[in-house]
Amino acid sequence: MPSLFRIMTAAFVLSINMFIASLFAVAFAVVASTHPTVRGARWLAAAYGAGVLDVVLEFILPWLVDPELAVVGIYLIYLTALTFGLIGVARHYRVKTPRLPITLVWGAAFLITPALLILPYDSTVRALLYQSPYATLQALMAWVVVRSGRKMALDKLLIIVSGLAVIFYLAKPVIAWKMGMAAGPQGYLASQYAAISQTMGSVILIALALALLLVIMRDTTSEMVAQSETDPLSGVLNRRGFEARGEISIQCAKKNGLPLALITLDLDRFKSINDSFGHAAGDTVIADIADLLANSVEDRDMVARLGGEEFAILLPGRNSLQASELAEYIRISISDKLPNRFNTDTAVTASFGVAELQETDELSDLCRRSDLALYEAKAAGRNTVATANLSSYNH
Repeated sequence: MPSLFRIMTAAFVLSINMFIASLFAVAFAVVASTHPTVRGARWLAAAYGAGVLDVVLEFILPWLVDPELAVVGIYLIYLTALTFGLIGVARHYRVKTPRLPITLVWGAAFLITPALLILPYDSTVRALLYQSPYATLQALMAWVVVRSGRKMALDKLLIIVSGLAVIFYLAKPVIAWKMGMAAGPQGYLASQYAAISQTMGSVILIALALALLLVIMRDTTSEMVAQSETDPLSGVLNRRGFEARGEISIQCAKKNGLPLALITLDLDRFKSINDSFGHAAGDTVIADIADLLANSVEDRDMVARLGGEEFAILLPGRNSLQASELAEYIRISISDKLPNRFNTDTAVTASFGVAELQETDELSDLCRRSDLALYEAKAAGRNTVATANLSSYNH
């Protein structure tokens, strides 16, 4: 009767594990099909799909007369599932797949396989050899996340869960030694070890899948927000992204007592370019200007296309003098270095307005003064830089 109860308990947990693995396989497959840009989701779906097959083999194991082939199959299929999961995580985190460590683990697994068939089924040494490749692949998953350099809360959670999985795999031989294992594969489900092992496995299974899904949801949401705040033609921020991030930069500058300046620039006589050479040529100029601006600033600076041929550069940590010097450099670069795509002597030029953040400013105030300076540059004959004077600070 105790053996029957243990078999039913282990079978029940196995059923739960199969259901969970199937559910997450479908979940990752849906993510992969609905969001093709999500890297690694197909590999994660394949990993949990392989897990389903592994559980099926464990179900039929007690009724096999010659179980050796099934034992090897369970061992290698689960190793495949972990490998797929590792590749999926590496793809998602845009980290190079650790092919050499994976190859070494698989090489060791094949070398271990004969020993798994020769050693007694209830041997602690056999259990340790059996679990070591699993622990190694799970450790590699944590290492991939660490190597990505991402340190947000969910990334740390995935590292922690992977670390717990490593401990789980390495603890299973100890649990088997303490609780006792069946003498053969057919008696696995009847052992107390099976119920404990499968229960702990289901917890790890759920924790890993949920952590991975949360990471994917977070990154997908971030990409969607980034796309909504990015101008598709120029590749820099659009007005929405500029306003959202600009407000944050201004509040940060005020809080830390740091200077901040804004450059607003507008291409001169851009309508004549479209009229003379077509809108495709105008689009090319917009993209070229955006690329030049992005390459002229530092990583902390913010480049945006506000609309049409108007751009803005927000410069945290710089005053109006430094911003004016940068604007002058960009002005010369545009007229001198920008490739002439029109087979004509007509140069592409731009006018610039510069303003520095004041204590009572909001982003709209800073933009208003920078625009006024830009109008002054236009009125002065274009292709020049104008800085907002003190009188324009009065609201």
